[in-house]
Amino acid sequence: MKKYLIVIFCLFGAFRSWSQTAQDRKDVERAMLDYIEGFYEGDTAKLARSVADYSVKYGYWKDDKSGKYAGEAMSHKEMMDYAIGIKAKNRQRKLTPLEKTEIFEVQETIASGKVTAWWGIDYILLEKINNKWMIRMVLWQGPIATVK
Repeated sequence: MKKYLIVIFCLFGAFRSWSQTAQDRKDVERAMLDYIEGFYEGDTAKLARSVADYSVKYGYWKDDKSGKYAGEAMSHKEMMDYAIGIKAKNRQRKLTPLEKTEIFEVQETIASGKVTAWWGIDYILLEKINNKWMIRMVLWQGPIATVK
């Protein structure tokens, strides 16, 4: 009888851990979608919901004339200002099938993923704070490289 109880408790523990991870994966995906939709729709509420105030975003864009990459930082305030500008200029857009999120890994307190957007590729690091997944760091490059 004791063996059966041990097996049942082990299975219950494994199921509980799996279901928590499944919810965490949904929450990580939602945070990454809020991030890209926040930019596309000019929705600062989505950005505030998914990007930590102390987040760090750094990216490399390619100069059309020289063909060389240059780096540029974007603060949380600049992210919000960008979204406000999108809405003010009525330049909102919707996601297309080519624009997506991918989750690489979800742990208890950290997660990683990738966002493909019109501007390029963003690699995302998230952290779980007060039981909520928030984007902590973004590293991006654009435009999206074409395969030859």
